Amino acid sequence: MGSLAANRSATSRAEGRERLESVRLRHRLEYAAAAGALKVLGWLPHSLSRAACVVLGALSYWLWPRLRQVGLFNLRLAFPDWSERQRRQVLFRLFQNLGRMLADFSQFPRLNRSNIEKLIVYDGFESYAQAKSLGKGVLFLTAHFGNWELSSFAHGLYGYPVNFVVRELDNPLIDRLVNSYRSRSGGHAIAKKDFAFQALRALKHGEAVGILMDQNMLPAEGIFADFFGRAACTTTGPARVAQKTGVPIVLGLVIWSPKLRKYTLHFDRVEWIPGSDPEQEIIENTRNFTRLIEEYVRRYPDHWLWVHRRWKTRPPGEPPLYPF
Repeated sequence: MGSLAANRSATSRAEGRERLESVRLRHRLEYAAAAGALKVLGWLPHSLSRAACVVLGALSYWLWPRLRQVGLFNLRLAFPDWSERQRRQVLFRLFQNLGRMLADFSQFPRLNRSNIEKLIVYDGFESYAQAKSLGKGVLFLTAHFGNWELSSFAHGLYGYPVNFVVRELDNPLIDRLVNSYRSRSGGHAIAKKDFAFQALRALKHGEAVGILMDQNMLPAEGIFADFFGRAACTTTGPARVAQKTGVPIVLGLVIWSPKLRKYTLHFDRVEWIPGSDPEQEIIENTRNFTRLIEEYVRRYPDHWLWVHRRWKTRPPGEPPLYPF
């Protein structure tokens, strides 16, 4: 385990040095603003930081028309029977949730095992524990849902660090800053381009690997799975890794509980669907993963990231869905 961590650390440092060589003045200015904002928000009491960021999220709803346009368009696709008022209310709550996420993220340096329960608790942990007890590692499926940044971070503080797959940010300085916050509870960032190799290596050592699998993919990177009645190009990476390793799979989503006035990290065990044809097996399981995520989005529509163009990639011969 020590050798694996050392190798990953050395690889990360080498890749980090290469990216930092391309840093420009614009990157430094953006980094200074981002680092300063996180430091100020993290210095404030959590309740005050949250209040400020919820207001910021609400303002973003009005001041960021491009994202509002995408979000409302997606909600019309997903919920054609809703009124426009319903869609706007859900989208507005999403922006507020993004503000809370920023506040909570800024507080990561203050969080530890003794106080994490004030922010988030487990629900269905037995599903994760059962998967982990098999000793094969755990494939942790998740989505841009609820407070997704908190899921792997809190899980690490509870004693179960997660290797999490990330898309590198355009600004290498901010990318390093964000990943340093994410990794404070013992997790390790895996670059999306290295997912297959790094995930297989981590699972071989009995570790957990988390991946967000609700983003639009290019045609060569995924298959089309039904999502709210429309074909959505979806990564097959998790299914391919699970097929190759036989690793147990859990769906982990962070849900806000009005009753508890805190988040719950909810786990569901995901059963593998066997098939006689290996490639068809990949397709069926990828579609099943997507279906499970949709079920939760329908139950908690203001938790999902509607401002992402999930249906951008179309099947061959289909015209673009987005008119902008």
